[in-house]
Amino acid sequence: MVPVTTSIFELLKIGPGPSSSHTIGPMKAGFDFMRLIRELPEADRKRADGLEIRLFGSLSATGEGHGTPRAILSGMLGSQPDTCGADTLERFMDRDKPFDLGLGVKFLPFAPGQIIMDAVQHDYAHPNTMIFRLKAGDEVLLERIYYSVGGGFLRWEGWEEPDRGEPAYPYSTMAELKKHLCGKPLRLHELILANEMAITGATEDEINMGLDHIISVMEQAVETGIQTSGVLPGPIGLQRKAAAMYDRARQEYFQGPGFIKALNAYALAASEENAAGHCVVTAPTCGAAGVIPAIIFMLKRHTGALQTELREGLLAACAIGFLCKHNASISGAEVGCQGEVGVASTMAAAMIAYARGYRFQVTENAAEIALEHHLGLTCDPVGGFVQIPCIERNAMGAVKAFNAYLIASTLDESYQKVDLDKAIRAMAQTGRDMSGKYKETSEAGLALSFTEC
Repeated sequence: MVPVTTSIFELLKIGPGPSSSHTIGPMKAGFDFMRLIRELPEADRKRADGLEIRLFGSLSATGEGHGTPRAILSGMLGSQPDTCGADTLERFMDRDKPFDLGLGVKFLPFAPGQIIMDAVQHDYAHPNTMIFRLKAGDEVLLERIYYSVGGGFLRWEGWEEPDRGEPAYPYSTMAELKKHLCGKPLRLHELILANEMAITGATEDEINMGLDHIISVMEQAVETGIQTSGVLPGPIGLQRKAAAMYDRARQEYFQGPGFIKALNAYALAASEENAAGHCVVTAPTCGAAGVIPAIIFMLKRHTGALQTELREGLLAACAIGFLCKHNASISGAEVGCQGEVGVASTMAAAMIAYARGYRFQVTENAAEIALEHHLGLTCDPVGGFVQIPCIERNAMGAVKAFNAYLIASTLDESYQKVDLDKAIRAMAQTGRDMSGKYKETSEAGLALSFTEC
């Protein structure tokens, strides 16, 4: 198989919520299409008099609730996910308000409400498809078909993998990864670090600085969330819960049930910030952006973990995330929420084990246990908003990650009968078999039951 060549900072990306596939990917598409427009001959840009944007699949089914039209327009106006302000998408709440898109020679007015929600069922290469067209009357001057493939990754028709370095220790499965670790005096975080340097050309100091920035953004999401109360945006009228949960945990001095309440509060906090459309880290997606921050916050505040231990744990988590993405998917539109919160919990379990000093076998076992108990998890957001069941599901994912770590680190390693590669294959197969109604379309499951009540 082709080895993993994904960068750490492709998997862990900073950007606005509430959905990496519905906000970060579309924002990148809007930015890229405007770049292409400005490269057209001046005569074509002068003739342009219209813009047609069509969304398909889950982008059509739940795009309004996820803020996809707002993300696209903000990208077309120059915003990029990793540098945009926390309230960037709030500028576009009025779906009928037009904004002037600068073509270099003229302005073209366009409003979020002009984006067309097209067929949910279609034959394009990925469930999350976007078609952008610049037109002069009925003539198409420029067209590009984009695919938002999950976790904020963007592809397009004709896309080719960019040239990059070869990994120092190539692997495509956990079995191959373990061969490197067994055959050399090498630890897991060192292997992932060496591969990142070889693939991207970044130095160790640059990578560590990037990891520290990722950790700080995650911590900030938790800090803000546990201090914020009120109602989240959108028609559901969902009350924030993190601050109240944190207060109860503090009253119990974070002891016994108070510790679990705190862990829940941290995950709820970051996930509520994501639901508010504020900046989070895809870990591996926005919809699952509360799990790993909760674990980081717990490790730092409750176990006194050092920054180096957090970095090393995050590198181990990335190794697991790479394998899940490489051999299955992290897109709710492809495999359901087992690929989002399920993978986040899997990564988080590995992170705890590794940051607490366990070697790769316990780390793998913790990851496998967490993934095994998320298999079959559907993606059925009520109203298309990343709120119900998504926010509480992040809290459940964090608690499951902690419990998976407890099981893996307490019992003998030899007791484990299912390895991570098998669990990932099961996730991929389950995702293929899962009805499309349960994959981010809000056409079944809790999304349907809620509206029927």
